[in-house]
Amino acid sequence: MILRTFGWSFGVTVASLVVAFIYGSWEAFLLCVILGVLEVSLSFDNAVVNAKVLERMSEFWQKIFLTIGILIAVFGMRLVFPLLIVGITANLGPLEAVDLALEGGEIDEPGTYAYLLDQAHPLIASFGGMFLLMLFLDWLFEERDITWLSWLERPLARIGKLDALAVIVAAVALVLAAEFLAAEDERASVLMSGLLGLITYLAVNGLGNLFESSGIADEGTTEDGDETPRLPAGSIEGGGVATTTRSGPTQLAKATGKAGFFLFLYLEVLDASFSFDGVIGAFAITSDPIIIALGLGFIGAMFVRSITVYLVRQGTLAEYVYLEHGAHWAIGALAAILLLSLEWHIPELITGLIGVVFIGAAFINSLIRRRRGDVHDVHVGETAEPERV
Repeated sequence: MILRTFGWSFGVTVASLVVAFIYGSWEAFLLCVILGVLEVSLSFDNAVVNAKVLERMSEFWQKIFLTIGILIAVFGMRLVFPLLIVGITANLGPLEAVDLALEGGEIDEPGTYAYLLDQAHPLIASFGGMFLLMLFLDWLFEERDITWLSWLERPLARIGKLDALAVIVAAVALVLAAEFLAAEDERASVLMSGLLGLITYLAVNGLGNLFESSGIADEGTTEDGDETPRLPAGSIEGGGVATTTRSGPTQLAKATGKAGFFLFLYLEVLDASFSFDGVIGAFAITSDPIIIALGLGFIGAMFVRSITVYLVRQGTLAEYVYLEHGAHWAIGALAAILLLSLEWHIPELITGLIGVVFIGAAFINSLIRRRRGDVHDVHVGETAEPERV
């Protein structure tokens, strides 16, 4: 199972390190390793959320995500996107942007590729921060049977019954960030970029849920040909329909057609938002776009995909039920960090460790829950309720 799932990642890693060594000797080799580790540590929560969405997709769209999707992740976000941002910021053509990238230069040297990309950070941070904040808030304000930080999640879920609360909170956060964190001459652009991030989330996520729900209603069957299970209120999460047993989800109406396409599109935008901090952080380590592409793209992005597949195939999210919670709290922290970075530089080590802490704590709590044989949510000071089926 490990070799089957991670085989391509190991192969690509070896090839990338060989290329890095040929390109720049041991220094490039070491930098490539560091960037790969950085990307995986920053994006583990991304893999958990990806897995949650991926298991709602049909086998066809899962394969699309793991083939075409990886090309978009590697070449689009880790190589083309920074070039595009620099080109727009400096009013350069595509070839001029590539030439500038290959020239190198330090991040604090005006006119260099790294410097121009760093200057675009407020726009990138506001767009990515708002997209991830909306993802977190939508999850936070949704009622669910199983909660992790119940003292906080349950009251917020009850408050979340107010229509459009996530949009209201996100919009207020954007206005406050632009007013108090962004530089005076960047406030308008930060507001516009953040608004685009919010609109992008609403559009892609909304269309995905619309077509997924429509497909389920029209077909009325699961991918295996069984009737779609009729469930009590609260058992539909993000458009995916699943039954709940002692071992977790057992059936899932898979998204196909337009629903699968928009879920795929949603995953790609989600991956883009997660990659922003990695791409910007990479230039604090090296300004060489070739090494960045090898480390972040070929090594990091491949392993994130492999971890996603492993979580889906092993049913890890059903066995370790708090992993999804930990991932979303890590996403909320990352969104806050992106917005705070409008004013302060947050070291990449802190960004990565926050995700690791949330995921690690959620894993440990899930493991304790499994060993106790809990089949419903029991918390200190609370009375256990009968399991919903």
